Amino acid sequence: MLGDRLKKLRGDGRTQEDVAKAVGVSRAAYSHFENNRNEPDNDTLKKLAQYYDVSIDYLLGKSDKPHYYSLTEKDYKDVEAILNDAMNGVTGKTGVNYFKNGGELTDEDRALLEASMRQTIILAKELAKKKFTPKKYRGSEE
Repeated sequence: MLGDRLKKLRGDGRTQEDVAKAVGVSRAAYSHFENNRNEPDNDTLKKLAQYYDVSIDYLLGKSDKPHYYSLTEKDYKDVEAILNDAMNGVTGKTGVNYFKNGGELTDEDRALLEASMRQTIILAKELAKKKFTPKKYRGSEE
């Protein structure tokens, strides 16, 4: 399980050498972790979790949520409610105009604005959860 998670996390263009250097092990040792030949000691496991910004529980397969601050279904419903309220202010002729000529948003512009706002709200909620979650609820992190 650990090896599979490490391979998946590293899959964004980083090399084994990059990760090994960052956590203070040899490339061969890191390769053994990814191939489930060896397991890292507790200190290295903590460094790997910090490097990838995930929980130790996630690395070990005890949780499918990589972060304690991952959003819940309720959080996503809140995001949609906030977004709907905001987007109601940018529709129609009485809404906020984003063009100097006073024209209305096209459907394409509205869709792009909505997607951008959704991602911004999600990021803001994740950052707030990360910052304000009490340590006792953070699992094995920190």
